[in-house]
Amino acid sequence: MKKFYFLLIVLLLLPGIHYAEELNSISTNHVTVLFDDGLDKAADAAGRRYPAIKESLQKIIGWEIDFKPTLYLVKNHDRFLQMSGHPLVIGFAVPRENLIVIDYSKVLLNPSSFSSLLKHELCHLLLHRYITKSNFPKWLDEGISQWAGDGFADIAIEDYSRVDRAIVTGRQIPFRYLSNTFPADNEALMLAYAQSKSLVEYIVNEHGPDTVHALLTSLKNGNNIDSAVYSSLFISFDELEKNWYSAMNKKGTWLILLINHLYEVLFLFGALSLTAAYIKITFRKRAERKLEDSREEESEDCH
Repeated sequence: MKKFYFLLIVLLLLPGIHYAEELNSISTNHVTVLFDDGLDKAADAAGRRYPAIKESLQKIIGWEIDFKPTLYLVKNHDRFLQMSGHPLVIGFAVPRENLIVIDYSKVLLNPSSFSSLLKHELCHLLLHRYITKSNFPKWLDEGISQWAGDGFADIAIEDYSRVDRAIVTGRQIPFRYLSNTFPADNEALMLAYAQSKSLVEYIVNEHGPDTVHALLTSLKNGNNIDSAVYSSLFISFDELEKNWYSAMNKKGTWLILLINHLYEVLFLFGALSLTAAYIKITFRKRAERKLEDSREEESEDCH
């Protein structure tokens, strides 16, 4: 185990944060893990899990992770908040430095999410390793990373069904507005992440996962998102968004109708359940009576 000076790291990677504390460090052939005091076991587990996460992500994206990332596990939430700048963020990646920073105080609330969160952040590093930022829309970066990361985002999202409600009420965010940055407002930020995940999943479901690989390869080759979508899906980006909107609108309409008529649906379900139970009991009693009658007839024949 080694010690690294946190001040040096933040001066190089995260300007504006001023701590002069030492960081613990462990290093494997695949990853370097920096961590605060008290996270020894978590750091060791992260180092052991990383190779499997790396292999899984390479298979999903189809590109090699030919770099050794640095993972920093932060124990103190306030310190992490100063780094991330947003209260909903639980992890972030710095592609230019192959650095991943995770708020481990949040991971402790849901330990099973750690591998998926790490996979999500590693996906950011992998995508930016091959695709230049200038022609890589943020919604696609986040959407792919959620899709590849088992559905996890690097922010705490309360409810992905907000996409359905936003579309039905006409409050969805046009994807052109999500190309460079995401909104800072909590609700709008969660909606931006949810929409990004939804559109990528729509592409996978409607056109197949190979289309995602073709789309990313086109961007890797220097094409912009419009050209990449057209060469991969054979439709324009505007048509893709329109088709997604139409599909989500139908789904959302049924959801809203279900919510608005929830009591009626529950009443109907209860009535049907009672009817089914009554019919079942009636048939069972009839069967029992027939069996009793049959036994009585056999008894009389014996006498």
